[in-house]
Amino acid sequence: MTGRLPRGRMPAAQRAGEEAAGVSPESTAEPIGAVREAQAEWARRPIGERLAVIRQLRQRMASEPDRLLAAMRMPQKATAAEKLSQEVLPLADACRFVERRAAKLLTPRRLSTRHRPAWLHGCVVELTREPYGVVLVIAPWNYPLLLPGVQAVQALAAGNAVLVKPGRNSRAVIAVFAEMLCEAGLDRPLLQVLPEEAEAATAAIGAGVDKVLLTGSADTGRQVLATAAPHLIPATMELSGCDAVFVLADADLDRVAAALAFGLRLNGGATCISPRRVFVPRAIAIALEERLIDALRPLPPVAADPSAARRAVTLAEEAVGEGARLAFGELAVAERMQPLVLADAAATMRLLSSDVFAPVLAIVPVDDEAAALAAARACPYALGATIFGSPAAARRLAARVRAGCVVINDMIAPTADPRFPFGGRGESGFGVTRGAEGLLEMTQIKAIALRRSRWLPHLDPSGPFDEPLMRAYLAAAHARGWSRRCAAVGRLLRQLLLVAWSKGMPSATREQQ
Repeated sequence: MTGRLPRGRMPAAQRAGEEAAGVSPESTAEPIGAVREAQAEWARRPIGERLAVIRQLRQRMASEPDRLLAAMRMPQKATAAEKLSQEVLPLADACRFVERRAAKLLTPRRLSTRHRPAWLHGCVVELTREPYGVVLVIAPWNYPLLLPGVQAVQALAAGNAVLVKPGRNSRAVIAVFAEMLCEAGLDRPLLQVLPEEAEAATAAIGAGVDKVLLTGSADTGRQVLATAAPHLIPATMELSGCDAVFVLADADLDRVAAALAFGLRLNGGATCISPRRVFVPRAIAIALEERLIDALRPLPPVAADPSAARRAVTLAEEAVGEGARLAFGELAVAERMQPLVLADAAATMRLLSSDVFAPVLAIVPVDDEAAALAAARACPYALGATIFGSPAAARRLAARVRAGCVVINDMIAPTADPRFPFGGRGESGFGVTRGAEGLLEMTQIKAIALRRSRWLPHLDPSGPFDEPLMRAYLAAAHARGWSRRCAAVGRLLRQLLLVAWSKGMPSATREQQ
């Protein structure tokens, strides 16, 4: 595995954008052998030195945020405030979390002897965390800095080298991020920015990366897994979402409406955990619909991704043809669009089982919680869910919801907490990113056993006393009831004396026995 990582062909528009952002349009790709050599040296460095680089990165982001903002070109994030709040600030928070927690999380841990089997007396077990080596991060276009940035920072803190395949129109900001890391003290080969084309990820997998992290659609996940499978490369998959919202009978409908309006408009609807399916008791469905429309009506249209908007309109038209009612918005694709709200929807409609990255949701009246849960399970995606209602009732329902994360009485924002592990179920993927669990996903566990005792009876040849000894030990350790275990202890002691006696006999006598 000494091949060169793919350079690819860079579109003219992207090249011009990177030059405008002060980024060299040339690929920074290095031969994978050089990346591995740099990674081995990086992993040997004390964790404090690695975290010092992360700290310097965070401080540079705080002092020079405009470098990152200038390289982000997304119509969904039109203002600097949106870019700062949705990309830069949560990434800086994630860096600080890693700085504070990584050393303890990655420190070798010795297991307690409390639950050690008696027959392993003198055996000490230590668990260590080791980096995978070279980690490939396949990034999305909708959060081009935050999502790959957190994954890269966690992978680097754990001692890995990182290759980032940016999402479309995202290479410029990742290149600035990589440059900031180099300025913070990271050796350049440790973070490689690949071209945006899918072929770059395919070639990197073929070159021999050690782990893949994908944030993307379920279809892309299937393709990446198929590419990685022949090489037996492990993967973490954060895939599509079509998130459910459960509104309980005692919910504050004004809060629900405000939260749904926020979730619909955030990032132009291009958020994997945006609200898509709203399950609400029939008795309050109309009241919620009216409040949601009141919350949306005074707000300006949002800039949605054109291809996602076209798909959303097509699915909404299909749902209307099947009996849903268009309560807000227009079934037309425009550069800027009002969110689409469909009422009287049914779980069987294709809109309610599709990963749509545009501002659209469907209100589904239900008879009770059981009906809501059954309808929610009809969707193959299980990334996130939101519940509105009294905390006690909402927590009870949260325990029954099929989802990787659940937010109660809020929308999306709590998942930006750097402590929050994020991952899905079903066709929404597997494994987690972010939080302590996400950091540990960047490592492989190694268990080391040290036998300090000189008594190693299993090394001796098998003898006639072994079977009754094992039977006595099994009963003494695991039989039901104290009386049976105590009786077995007596048998065990007798068998141990017989074993000791047999080992003290001359070899010829033992053979006769």
